[in-house]
Amino acid sequence: MGSARVYREERHIATVYGNLSGLKRQDINDLERIYRRRIPPEKIITPEVARYLTGLSERIGRQIGILIARSGAVTHVIVGDAKGLYIPELSDYPLGRKPLRGIRLVHTHLRNEPLNQDDLTDLALLRLDMVAAISTKGALPDTVYIAYLVPGGNGRPYEVMEPQSFHSLRFDFLSTVRAVEEEMERSSLIAQDDVRERAILISASVRPRYEQEESIGELAELADSADVIVLGSIIQRLKEINPRYLMGAGKLKDLIIDALTKGATLLIFDQDLSPSQMKAITELTELKVIDRSQLILDIFARRAHSRDGKVQVELAQLKYRLPRLSGKGTAMSRLTGGIGGRGPGEMKLEIDRRRVRDRIHLLERELKKLSEARKQRKHRRIERGIPIVSIIGYTNAGKSTLLNNLTSSRTLTEERMFATLDTASRRLRFPREREVIITDTVGFIRDLPKDLMAAFRSTLEELEDADLLVHLVDASSERFEQHIESVERILDELGLSDKHRLLVFNKIDRITAEEAGNLCNRFRAIAVSARDSSTFAPLLEAIEGYLWSERPARAVG
Repeated sequence: MGSARVYREERHIATVYGNLSGLKRQDINDLERIYRRRIPPEKIITPEVARYLTGLSERIGRQIGILIARSGAVTHVIVGDAKGLYIPELSDYPLGRKPLRGIRLVHTHLRNEPLNQDDLTDLALLRLDMVAAISTKGALPDTVYIAYLVPGGNGRPYEVMEPQSFHSLRFDFLSTVRAVEEEMERSSLIAQDDVRERAILISASVRPRYEQEESIGELAELADSADVIVLGSIIQRLKEINPRYLMGAGKLKDLIIDALTKGATLLIFDQDLSPSQMKAITELTELKVIDRSQLILDIFARRAHSRDGKVQVELAQLKYRLPRLSGKGTAMSRLTGGIGGRGPGEMKLEIDRRRVRDRIHLLERELKKLSEARKQRKHRRIERGIPIVSIIGYTNAGKSTLLNNLTSSRTLTEERMFATLDTASRRLRFPREREVIITDTVGFIRDLPKDLMAAFRSTLEELEDADLLVHLVDASSERFEQHIESVERILDELGLSDKHRLLVFNKIDRITAEEAGNLCNRFRAIAVSARDSSTFAPLLEAIEGYLWSERPARAVG
């Protein structure tokens, strides 16, 4: 993309975009004059402007395109080559809550060819109001080819009109595009005033399809926990991973177009994207693009309330984002000012990175102080000889509900993933004046982001001081065996695989008594319903039996 001499007229800067190499000064002046034209809102283009474009296009031997706002103002003048043109960045006309962008593309074709696939892809990908191509004949307008977006569209998101003579063209642009946009808004299942993000979930990997289906089901639960509306999901089984786009560029464009057609504002990939993949995909679309780790980090940021939790989540987010900071080369350079600051200066990107690193170091120091405070509290508990029981398990297994009903407390509970993140500790009194500290830890999840795992390691290390781990499992989940494996894997990573564990199946009120009995026999486990305290007797007996009958004497100090 290039730009010609810039001049200011009526407080508007007119820039010609595209392939300007080899053009004469007069040609560039003539291109700049197009900005002075104004198109009546109901017309695609006027005959006078069309003749001006085709004559100039024939003279320079290149396609010329103009982007026109609904008001009739020309927003961009673009020069291509004989076969096509490149649409510049449209940051001044971003996609909003409306289905269409509000600008249309009218360009010339030198060889009387119809709209090609690039034209139609640009129409759908950029959500243009319309694309029109005018063929030239003797430097005059000849045939016009038109396409515009439609809701659904019989398997494709656009309608291609039959070619017709430019001189007999009768088409009310404004009423047509408004009718299309209103129909798109009516066909949307989501109210236009709903400000929540609307997402398409994407799984693209070499894993078997059934594994992808299970994983994307969990991703949908995570999206719901983040208060995101899920419009649909796409599973793509790949022969090999594309290092640039994760999948083929053509397939990715089709996927983005489908997402835009459905009114999505967000793409969520089930696979973690590398910094280069994230950059390449975001360059193809104005939709927000995040991966599984970012989604989990966002949930954690929403739910963390304690100082410990907030510091750990911010640290994880910064470590995740640092390698993904990207700039646009030396054009983004800024002077730092002061003596010795002259010259190209320090790039803004480098300043951003330095600030992020400084913040990371600050948070790590604060986290260390918080860790020392936790150690002091734990030491006091140990001195008093009070046993510690930690409830662990996959997210949404019911840990907080069990803690509440065991100790008559009121920790926040919700039927969603990562409803609570902050560790809660409560006292539980047993007969003969004996008591224990019951702690509820952050929920585990498959493939917990590495940065998050590192940040929460200090919290999870509290499990080292637990006398007993109560591993709570959602018996009603179809994926409970994978959940057990994920928790065991994380415990192994923390060096806690030798810690004594009591396996407890929760939510038995959602399965039959026979199923609950079979699970307990198969896994040598205990069954409870965290909502029904009458089911707690076997669990309390097992805890009491281990802590005061089976376990060796605890060292103090």
